[in-house]
Parts: sequence; C-alpha cells; structure tokens
Amino acid sequence: MIHHLGRVALVSVLAVSVLAGASPASPQAPSDPEQIRRELGKLAWQRGPTDARVGAVATLKVAEGQAFLDGPNTRRFLELNQNPPRDDHYTLAGGRWFAVFHFENSGYVKDDEKLDADELLRTLQASDEPSNQERKRLGMPAMYTLGWHVPPHYDPTTKQLEWGMRIRTEDNETIVNYTIRLLGRRGVVKATLVSDPARLDRDIADFRNALTTYSFTGGERYAEFRAGDRVAEYGLAALVLGGAAVVATKSGFGKAIAKFVVIGVAAAGSAIAGFFRRLRRRS
Repeated sequence: MIHHLGRVALVSVLAVSVLAGASPASPQAPSDPEQIRRELGKLAWQRGPTDARVGAVATLKVAEGQAFLDGPNTRRFLELNQNPPRDDHYTLAGGRWFAVFHFENSGYVKDDEKLDADELLRTLQASDEPSNQERKRLGMPAMYTLGWHVPPHYDPTTKQLEWGMRIRTEDNETIVNYTIRLLGRRGVVKATLVSDPARLDRDIADFRNALTTYSFTGGERYAEFRAGDRVAEYGLAALVLGGAAVVATKSGFGKAIAKFVVIGVAAAGSAIAGFFRRLRRRS
C-alpha cells in the first residue's frame, strides 16, 4: 500500500478520464519541487468559505480549509502535475486530497439498470492485456485490476454513481482510484479523487461531505429531463466501464477500456502534498 500522496498521485489523477491520443506530460511543467510549490502558489485559488462554479452546469460550496480552481487554473494545475493540460476541468482541494471535476455532455443517462459488480470486475480485468498494450505504446508502465475497494453502487436519491478500484502497478504497489459520477439532465459530471491510501476512507468521507453542497444549476438537474432531450447511448454499467468511450468503438468494452491511460505526476507529488498542507493552514 502506498503511504504518500506523491506516490498515489503517480497513478491516480484522472485515472479514467484521459483517453487514447493524450499527449505526454507537458514540457512546461517544472521538475524542481520548490519551483512547483511557487507555481502552485501563483494559481488563483478560491479559498473557502466561498461559492464556486463547475462550468456552466453546477455550483459547489467550498468549505473553510478547502480551495477551488476554475478551468484555466486547473489547466495549469494539471501541467504542474505533469498531466496533459485539459480545458473545462475544475479542482477542489482539501487538506490532504484533491478532486478533479469535468462535465461530459453525453446526454441523459437512464438510471434504471441494475449493476452487477462481479461481472463489471470480470470485464475490467479482461481489458488489462489490451489496455497495457496501449499503455506500452504510449511509453507508460503496465497496471493490473485487482478488485473493488468500493463496489460500484448508485444512489437514486442523489443521482450519484460511485466506485473505487484497487489497481496493482508494475512495481507491485497497490493504489485506489475512487470515482463519482453525478448525473444531470444533459450529461454527467465526473469527479475523480486523489488521496493517500493510508487516509483514503477518511478522505472519501470528507469528499462525500463536500459533495452534499454540490448542485446542478436550474435547467440542468436530472429531474428536469423533458421529452425530446438527448439520451445517452449507454447506462450505469457502461459509465463504470468508461462511458462515452465504450460506444466510441465498434469493438466493444475491451477495446474501449484499452484506450484509457493514466497520466502520472512523478516527482511533483511531494511538492503538491506539501503545498496543500500549507494552503490549508493559510485558509
């Protein structure tokens, strides 16, 4: 089990939201930890308590001790994590964790499907070989699906789908990718948590508590679906397996999941962890 944010972030951030075709880590990202901390400090952190906007679709109350980054600042944050920069992503940072949000305009996802965790696990494990072939092509180390830390389950009241996957790295270390999907009228907000596994369950609870203040804006709520709205081509199970990427190929789940890659933060991790601790104290 990994015991430092830097090492979990190496293989966790945006674990299932970066698709094939992603470029290597940005060459603009500094490698010196102190320089990374200085660059992080230059970002326009919105410190709590405050209200933040997740794009044009949702709002989130940022509590005291937390901080938020808008789209342009999250783009730079991802660069500093040595991730390919992404537009329209948003970051919520706690004291020892952070989460990245992104809205996928996929259409209304019907939630009338029963989830079979065992079958989903078998499908994910069957994708390991083609997925690792893709990762090898991109010059990335292999990863292997071990099992559920949090089995996939859906809350019909909050319209949230959550799961946590245990993954073994090529170095025989175990990490957990924890994900929540928030269903709305026009699509799904993806929220991926990055945490130290030694604190993961506590950080999941903290993150879930933060999400109690999350709300889709008027006209974007799941209950506001109207006849004629676009409906997604997939349901809850496919969200666990990759969402839109599952239907982006005629080859089925295995090939779609093979397109998922994990971009790491390498040496930036310890610098980011240290910065978050100071950010919390300042807040």
